[in-house]
Amino acid sequence: MPLISLTQKDLLGIEDLTPEEIKLILDTAEMLKEISRREIKKVPTLRGKTIVTFFFESSTRTRTSFDIAAKRLSADTFSLTGSSSSLTKGETLLDTARNLEAMNPDLIIIRHPASGAPHFVAERIKPGVINAGDGMHEHPTQALLDMLTVRDRFGRLDGLKLAIVGDLFHSRVARSNIMGFSKMGAKVMVAGPPSLVPPFIQHLGAEVAPTMEEAISGADVIMMLRVQNERLQGAFFPSVREYAVFYGLDRKKLALAKENALVMHPGPINRGVEISPDVADGPQSVIMDQVTNGVAVRMAVLLLLIGGRAGEKAN
Repeated sequence: MPLISLTQKDLLGIEDLTPEEIKLILDTAEMLKEISRREIKKVPTLRGKTIVTFFFESSTRTRTSFDIAAKRLSADTFSLTGSSSSLTKGETLLDTARNLEAMNPDLIIIRHPASGAPHFVAERIKPGVINAGDGMHEHPTQALLDMLTVRDRFGRLDGLKLAIVGDLFHSRVARSNIMGFSKMGAKVMVAGPPSLVPPFIQHLGAEVAPTMEEAISGADVIMMLRVQNERLQGAFFPSVREYAVFYGLDRKKLALAKENALVMHPGPINRGVEISPDVADGPQSVIMDQVTNGVAVRMAVLLLLIGGRAGEKAN
């Protein structure tokens, strides 16, 4: 019998989802896309629900798309940042979360620089918690929107080859995507500077290629990762120029992939470093599609966690 709703109160990682649950989220997102194409982009599905976004790190796409997703479903939203909360006065994360819980929200969306912070909070409060990115651990909704973007173009995920290239060590996006695409039957190959390839990455379901060229050869999808300068402590590679030569995606390297290969990037892009402008803006790029699908996926997650049954069509 097919799943029609998520049973858990939280979405903390791709690691926790079954292939059936991933498919449910993607199918629901596909159904909800139509709302964003309407003249009036709003349905009453989550009217009366309250959602708090609590971001300790800067964000454009994730934070904004969660806010838009909630509003398109008619939920009430409230935003809080680490710098605007009582954490600056010495309050602990748990005390802050418990105070938010006392105001009876239905869902709290957390982005935090410490891996496991959303899990810590979710175990101790009644409202649902969504992980919007925790340290170098996971970013589940990014992986879900990436899977939706690829499925939109190819009609499937099973049997595809995905190449993920770049700063694998610091990338929560890479971890979630490796687990997600592998669970859905895709082959995942990764490449990056040896200092930025964590030794455990093969245990997540990826095959490590010795060079970028080998990773992307014959690939259906190439996902480039941002060099996370804010997390780099020490010399992980000689120079940005050398990084761009060996691990930046340009037209010459792109030609090694399949003719109709998709080019992806979770953003923000360091143009001329991990990807050349002509490739980022070229015909094979689906980077803007990823952003569009982010709203639909986050609408689906909100609906499935606090809005009832996925089988009920939004009006």
